[in-house]
Amino acid sequence: MKAGIVGLPNVGKSTLFNCLSNAKAQSANFPFCTIEPNIGVVNVPDTRLEKLEELVKPERVLPATVEIVDIAGLVKGASKGEGLGNKFLANIRETDAILHVLRCFDNDNVVHVDGSIDPVRDKETIDMELQLKDLETVEKKLDKVKRAARTGNKEAQKEEAVLVRIKEGLEAGISVRALDFKEEDYIAYIKPTQFITDKPVMYVCNVDEGSAVSGNVYVEQVKEAVKDENAKVLVLAVGTEADINELEDYEERQLFLEDVGLKESGSSKLIRLAYKLLNQQTYFTAGEKEVRAWTIDIGVTAPQSAGVIHTDFEKGFIRAEVISYNDYVYFGSESKVKEAGKMRVEGKNYIVKDGDVMHFLFNL
Repeated sequence: MKAGIVGLPNVGKSTLFNCLSNAKAQSANFPFCTIEPNIGVVNVPDTRLEKLEELVKPERVLPATVEIVDIAGLVKGASKGEGLGNKFLANIRETDAILHVLRCFDNDNVVHVDGSIDPVRDKETIDMELQLKDLETVEKKLDKVKRAARTGNKEAQKEEAVLVRIKEGLEAGISVRALDFKEEDYIAYIKPTQFITDKPVMYVCNVDEGSAVSGNVYVEQVKEAVKDENAKVLVLAVGTEADINELEDYEERQLFLEDVGLKESGSSKLIRLAYKLLNQQTYFTAGEKEVRAWTIDIGVTAPQSAGVIHTDFEKGFIRAEVISYNDYVYFGSESKVKEAGKMRVEGKNYIVKDGDVMHFLFNL
């Protein structure tokens, strides 16, 4: 899973990236501080993995991960190449989800590229540039599809109708993700094109420390503006998170969070919310050599889940031995789960559940 951090220059993107990845990207009080995208791999926080480690005592533990890409600030005209826009937009296209950082705090010492604080205006600026880039994409594709449609090609005619709807929506300022299509049309004609505005989005409202718990008027404006979108909104005091991140001691970090009124770090909340945004979940494999978390889409089958480990596992899938996480913890070990008759044998049609602990049997 790869998520790209976007936003106008100087809204806290690189600071957020540092909080998430500890990669220490350059962060400064001027536009275009980031030019080449910084990439960090972030562990997905999961207390279940810690509990399995405690019970199994494996040689190593491997959490699920998310790749975070810090993409340089976009400006008006990015779709036409302003501010190295084409390069930045290409970086966004390669991601699975968008983390859109909006400045929701007042501070005269931190300059804003447009001279005033208005997160809804900032959101619309970025939206417009992404929509214009998608409009360019759909127009190019329409030219090709129309030629095939004129010859009587039924498939091309169906695709043309879908692309025309997308074009009209984008011209009206509506992102692709907000348009409603039949699932078969989406899979056939929209998903393969990878429209930027079709990607799921999380709006990260960057607030001051005093607004970290309950937000502020800017956050409420954002929530109102995106209420009809299929999007997530997260309130995060990015500067405060950065200060907490500088502390080496875990207990000191927890005390700092408590002082601010928070129960957990913003990075943990963000990664979990990103999982939900992408409709993903976790299953585990647990043995003496390794306890590991694996990322899968919600609703996939046992063979598809096995394929995440290795494609051969999916091709030669025979069956899966499955223990629910709660049963594993309750009985305390795999052997005791078996004794209690709580290990299940599941076949090719089994839909994997979040937290399943699994062994796969396969034959090549």
